[in-house]
Amino acid sequence: MQKTVVLNVVGLTPRLIGEHTPFLKQWSARGHVAAVEPVLPAVTCSVQATYLTGKTPAEHGVVANGWYFRDECEIKLWRQSNRLVQAPKIWEVAKQRDPSFTCANMFWWFNMYSTADYAVTPRPQYLADGRKLPDCYSQPMALRERLQAELGTFPLFEFWGPRTTIRSSRWIADASMLVDRWHNPTLTLVYLPHLDYNIQRFGLDFAKIGRDLGEIDAVCADLIRYYEGQGARVVVLSEYGITNVNRPVDINRVLRKHGYISVREERGTELPDVGTSAAFALADHQLAHVYVNDRSKLGQIRQLLENTEGIEMVLDEEGKKKHHLDHERSGELVAVADARSWFTYYYWLDDRKAPDFARVVDIHKKPGYDPVEMFADPNIKLLPLKVGMKLAKKKLGFRMLMDIIPLDGTLVRGSHGRYPDDPADGPLFITRHAEPPVPQRIRSTQVFDLLLSHLQVHKNILA
Repeated sequence: MQKTVVLNVVGLTPRLIGEHTPFLKQWSARGHVAAVEPVLPAVTCSVQATYLTGKTPAEHGVVANGWYFRDECEIKLWRQSNRLVQAPKIWEVAKQRDPSFTCANMFWWFNMYSTADYAVTPRPQYLADGRKLPDCYSQPMALRERLQAELGTFPLFEFWGPRTTIRSSRWIADASMLVDRWHNPTLTLVYLPHLDYNIQRFGLDFAKIGRDLGEIDAVCADLIRYYEGQGARVVVLSEYGITNVNRPVDINRVLRKHGYISVREERGTELPDVGTSAAFALADHQLAHVYVNDRSKLGQIRQLLENTEGIEMVLDEEGKKKHHLDHERSGELVAVADARSWFTYYYWLDDRKAPDFARVVDIHKKPGYDPVEMFADPNIKLLPLKVGMKLAKKKLGFRMLMDIIPLDGTLVRGSHGRYPDDPADGPLFITRHAEPPVPQRIRSTQVFDLLLSHLQVHKNILA
């Protein structure tokens, strides 16, 4: 098989390739560039699962970055077991056809307990005293220690949160090249999230994101030069494009004000009790799965959402089938935001009753995706001093709460998840190795076959 490398440059779109990305502009000009029609929702886990299986969310079951586990009555996001993806993955298909094939999955999601040969993924250490320490998980397990001995501890707090920098993408890139030197996998999947940060913070403001574009361009240049030097075919791929937004839609507050959400009070704060709620929403960027426990209220809830400002469409069973979201993990209804809006997870009506996890970075406790985690509260006076004191307490072994995240959805200026209005703002597929040439527009499910054709498992079957 032909050695192949896939660089997943999150958020990269045709609009972003230009003066700030000189290497990618030059490299792509001598190749084939295809616009990818994204799946709904165009979010990390759903898109990656589609690329790696060639199936839609209705088939592979990854209907968002998380969903309501009905048997446990719990919302869970960012799970990591690969067994949650209900379809064969590209490395499994390739290995069936060539037993010598090997795959390295470097930080693509659902990257634990998989059949990939080499895997590295974020995995903090959660200590009994409440501390969270940066770390990663690997398969084989010894790979983690070897990588961190070479590169230092994975910079988890620069991978997500207010302190995000290019260091996390650079670490992943360097780790990928080390794994290639040590193991020479046939297929390497590299996740480069850097553009996901400031474009969500600032939107498509090139005065503010130009530096980020240049930084990721330099990382891509290093990776492409290295892998092409090893005789590999390189694909540059993205999952979605981020577009400007200026209106947060508090979908759970809408449901609560109409009596559909129940909460319980603990220590003066409110926690959602989804198992006893008539309905609630799992908000995920520009899409929200609305789970309706009381089916007698389904019609009135749909009407309520359709009349809510910022919601473009509400999918029922027929709509979910049309958009390939008719899976048991999906909500009874699926709300999609309009172009300028996105969904918050907020369900409390008084910020004084917000739960403790609301003001910290905690992707697993929040019942929805929270991009506001990328901001430090601008209203906190002497913020550096406050953070320094908290870190000192942490180093001394004391419990502390890094409660510096604001509760203001208007800070977010970029989002994704819906179908883009302009292909220039959508995901792309770039290659310099395709016979026959890649069409100018491809479906997300066709990425799977294109990658197999790069591996020379079979001919390009796109029609």
